[in-house]
Amino acid sequence: MTEAVAVTENQEIEVEAEVDLSIADKVIERYKDIPGNLMPVLQGIQDDYGYVPRVVVDYVAERLNVYPSQIYGVLTFYAQFHLKPRGKYIIRVCMGTACHVLGAERIRESFYDRIKIGHGETSGDRRFTFELVACLGACGMAPLAMVNDETYGKMTVQKVEEIVKEYSALPL
Repeated sequence: MTEAVAVTENQEIEVEAEVDLSIADKVIERYKDIPGNLMPVLQGIQDDYGYVPRVVVDYVAERLNVYPSQIYGVLTFYAQFHLKPRGKYIIRVCMGTACHVLGAERIRESFYDRIKIGHGETSGDRRFTFELVACLGACGMAPLAMVNDETYGKMTVQKVEEIVKEYSALPL
């Protein structure tokens, strides 16, 4: 296990929790003999950790004999990868045209008022991550929100309250 320290743009020190590198080892072992293994290794790491810890990037670079910059190139190009821990419940609010016209901004504000995090942020207890998305592809259900893979259409402020209450009661 190792602890990583990263300095952000604002020079705040961000300490990553201890990371068990044996998890990364298992993923690397699964794909080590496959040509072009970087993507499946990173996907496996994302699946197992829930994000790609910075210390694991250096470890993977060393084990796969690639530059960390190559790994960061992949991680920052594909939206599926995350460099920060995410919540157990990912809340997405559609901000597309149909949703916007039918009150998506009010839904966004309601979630913010209840979970106290904005776009791209994760709650301190890692229960929720909140994201605004361009389109969820279900305009007939506008305004629309999702929690993980569960879709909630015809959103109202009352539904936001119910959703937050429901997921807040679930164990982490």
